[in-house]
Amino acid sequence: MVSRSYSNLLELASGETPSPSFSRMSRRIPRIMTVAGIMSDIDDDGSDSVSSDPTSSASQKDRIIIVANQLPIKVHKKTDSSKGWTFSWDDNSLYLQLKDCLGDEDTEFIYVGCLKEEIHPNDQDEVSQILLETFKCVPTFLPPDLYSRYYHGFCKQQLWPLFHYMLPLSPDLGGRFNRSLWQAYVSVNKIFADRIMEVINPEDDFVWVHDYHLMVLPTFLRKRFNRVKLGFFLHSPFPSSEIYKTLPIREEILRGLLNSDLIGFHTFDYARHFLSCCSRMLGISYESKRGYIGLDYYGRTVSIKILPVGIHMGQLQSVLNLPETEAKVAELVKQFSGQGRTLLLGVDDMDIFKGISLKLLAMEQLLLQHPEKKGKVVLVQIALPARGKGKDVKEVKDEMYATVKRINETFGKPGYDPVILIDQPPKFYERVAYYVAAECCLVTAVRDGMNLIPYEYVISRQGNERLNKILGPEASTPKKSMLVVSEFIGCSPSLSGAIRVNPWNIDVVAEAMESAIVMAEPEKQLRHEKHYKYVSTHDVSYWGKSFLQDLERTCKDHVRRRCWGIGFGLSFRVVALDPNFRKLAMEHIVSAYKRTTTRAILLDYDGTLMPQNSIDKKPSSKTLDILNSLCRDKNNVVFIVSSRPRSKLDAWFLSCDKLGIAAEHGYFMRMKRDEEWETSIPAVECNWKQIAEPVMQLYTETTDGSMIELKETSMGWCYEDADPDFGSCQAKELLGHLESVLANEPVTVKSDSNCVEVKPQGVSKGLVAKRLLSSMQERGMLPDFVLCIGDDRSDEDMFEVISSSTTGPSIGPNAEVFACTVGRKPSKAKYYLDDTAEIVRLMKGLASVSDLVMPIL
Repeated sequence: MVSRSYSNLLELASGETPSPSFSRMSRRIPRIMTVAGIMSDIDDDGSDSVSSDPTSSASQKDRIIIVANQLPIKVHKKTDSSKGWTFSWDDNSLYLQLKDCLGDEDTEFIYVGCLKEEIHPNDQDEVSQILLETFKCVPTFLPPDLYSRYYHGFCKQQLWPLFHYMLPLSPDLGGRFNRSLWQAYVSVNKIFADRIMEVINPEDDFVWVHDYHLMVLPTFLRKRFNRVKLGFFLHSPFPSSEIYKTLPIREEILRGLLNSDLIGFHTFDYARHFLSCCSRMLGISYESKRGYIGLDYYGRTVSIKILPVGIHMGQLQSVLNLPETEAKVAELVKQFSGQGRTLLLGVDDMDIFKGISLKLLAMEQLLLQHPEKKGKVVLVQIALPARGKGKDVKEVKDEMYATVKRINETFGKPGYDPVILIDQPPKFYERVAYYVAAECCLVTAVRDGMNLIPYEYVISRQGNERLNKILGPEASTPKKSMLVVSEFIGCSPSLSGAIRVNPWNIDVVAEAMESAIVMAEPEKQLRHEKHYKYVSTHDVSYWGKSFLQDLERTCKDHVRRRCWGIGFGLSFRVVALDPNFRKLAMEHIVSAYKRTTTRAILLDYDGTLMPQNSIDKKPSSKTLDILNSLCRDKNNVVFIVSSRPRSKLDAWFLSCDKLGIAAEHGYFMRMKRDEEWETSIPAVECNWKQIAEPVMQLYTETTDGSMIELKETSMGWCYEDADPDFGSCQAKELLGHLESVLANEPVTVKSDSNCVEVKPQGVSKGLVAKRLLSSMQERGMLPDFVLCIGDDRSDEDMFEVISSSTTGPSIGPNAEVFACTVGRKPSKAKYYLDDTAEIVRLMKGLASVSDLVMPIL
């Protein structure tokens, strides 16, 4: 299959889009040949794309580009006299396990990432060719200084501590924000994007980006390929908004993630924190539909996936079958069970968040509180190398060694050390052997994104027949395992049979260790069975397939959308809208305005003629002059359609004697200032207010920043100035509460932007539009020009009526109809304008036309 790709990435700072250069290449990317072409970011017909014969593409594989900080490759420098490198797969890499589990019969995997060793620039081309042809890996080569500032600097000293809830309150606690490190981070993300562009087929390939090292990469890819199929999975925690908002570049990272199609998190808490940050910092709310959570981001649906990653079952079971594993298990059984000692196990990276010292203190407390355990319980702590560098790693090591020494000196005796510290990384089969032999596994991290150690432990404890013989007669009975896990790690919610603890509470952790030791065997077996059932069915294959299925579902409507980019640098985002939805051009509507002789103009007020965030809501003299100019044109019928009370609208538009006004969503109407107010529906009693007002008052008292807006026939509870999360939560509660207590009243309860409103049944702005058109028809004024502009949900009723009337008798057969919303968002309107300033300019343009023709008339 022939595909197209870009070779150059746009510059971040300028925000300019350079001329694209297409590449023609094979689906399997052994060669790249450049051809001329022009890509349209808006048209959907694909007539300009470089494509293949459809009969040849049917047999091609789907392709997934996995992007991560490191490639799943081991690198070794040749030791003999010949120069060069040798490469092999890293079987412990999650990204390679994805390929193994998903299979490559129907799917081709391409990997983009860094190597673990520095490659001399003279060797980079050769290494790239070897890795591409042999492993389908695209290495990203970074200068050592840039990599250090990006990874050890920004990622490990700034992002990683903050995402684990460590604020840089002093220079010693995490890294203070350093803009040069941030620039290095952005530069590396750009370099990754360059490498992806060398191999991507943007129409067909799926790109899956992993972890916090590459959080602005989606922005670069989206800027070049508006319809790129892009997923992102965060393997670390996402902090609460109170923590995250301290990050100086908080919006850039949020917008980077939102340029993905699907964003994955291990737990609901992480996703909830991300959604809260989007709401509080970007004003973007989410919706849940049929079990899927999504955010509307400029017309694009960004889906949220909540699913913890799993382990590679096949790999772990194959290690359990190794003779080396069996030999090590036999050795451990003799060392511990053979001497009547219970083995407790901890396996952790040597960093500040893994809580190794807290675990050791809990062991010390256990021995203090239960002296009889002395000589009978052993904690084996395997300390794996830290992934980062810095003073904090040294402090963790020093404290760990000192605590182990103190415990062993206090409670040890000849032939018995309560704590055995293994500070050299064991081979994987040795670690698995410890899992098999351990009665309980302790994971007491104070904060961790996921942590798969408990999963590995559960599967290892299930064992196999040969291991059962080594473990003794008891192993043939139903399996058992015990877990003590921190409530602050990602795997905790999925392990409902574990003993969950607050790792900071040493006494509670010690009690949990005691409970795990003395718990009845049947209960241990039930807990193990529950865990094994979950872990074995939610493995890495399940995780990968589920994520990619959701990514495909989210991206399926890309081709049906018109897409174009707006914004500069890291503020770039893509607007994706219906092909029939377009911006209302001034020359288009002015031309139609000049050609027509009977015009109906309906205008919302708040958010349309007046900005929503304006403090003084009164119309300006400029607005009043524009409205008067339009009203003086005898060919025009102009209406303001608002939710505000008639008394306020009457006072505000007192100088507009020919202006029609519809108040309270159209319940009250009048055609001119001197006419009497009419009601759009028969007059109704408002006794229901006696029921609704106390309920609203209750929520007002408990929600700071909220208020009640009383009108003649309706009332609303407004929470624009309240905390956005709490206000939204309270609004949902209030909506349900009011619907319940007003179920037998002739009213409807609706939630709109920052407001819950109760109004009489049958009242809507759509009714105003219908009555106006009918009234003009009765007077022989069949409109040949209709303009309707509004900004919120209540205005959608007007758009619907206007659009449906084009085929009815109330509008001329060749009428020019313009239903226009404010902002680029999904709407029943066919046109949009960006903001109130553009609307005022448009109305001023139309008024100028009327002023010019007025003397002639």
